[in-house]
Amino acid sequence: MVIVEFVVVPLGEKSLSRYVAEIVKLLGTRGIKYQLTPMSTIIEVPTVEEAFEIIKEAHELMFKLGAQRVSTTVRIDDRRDRSVRMEDKVRSVMEKVHGG
Repeated sequence: MVIVEFVVVPLGEKSLSRYVAEIVKLLGTRGIKYQLTPMSTIIEVPTVEEAFEIIKEAHELMFKLGAQRVSTTVRIDDRRDRSVRMEDKVRSVMEKVHGG
């Protein structure tokens, strides 16, 4: 699995929640596993290619919603030695926090 964090920002907008809501709806219709954070969206997909396809769709969606300028940032965690899921990474940290 590939874990990807991305942020899509329609520049010049004071509130982004309506835009983020539309991205979350997009992920839901695509059946993508995601985690919404206060600052970004994290998705888990089988391939980098699929991640880029989804991010491109989210980026273009901002223009469809009326944005005139969009900035998108992407961060990718692609492991080839073993499969790691989002919850595995969080669990590993929390075990260390609690002395496990």
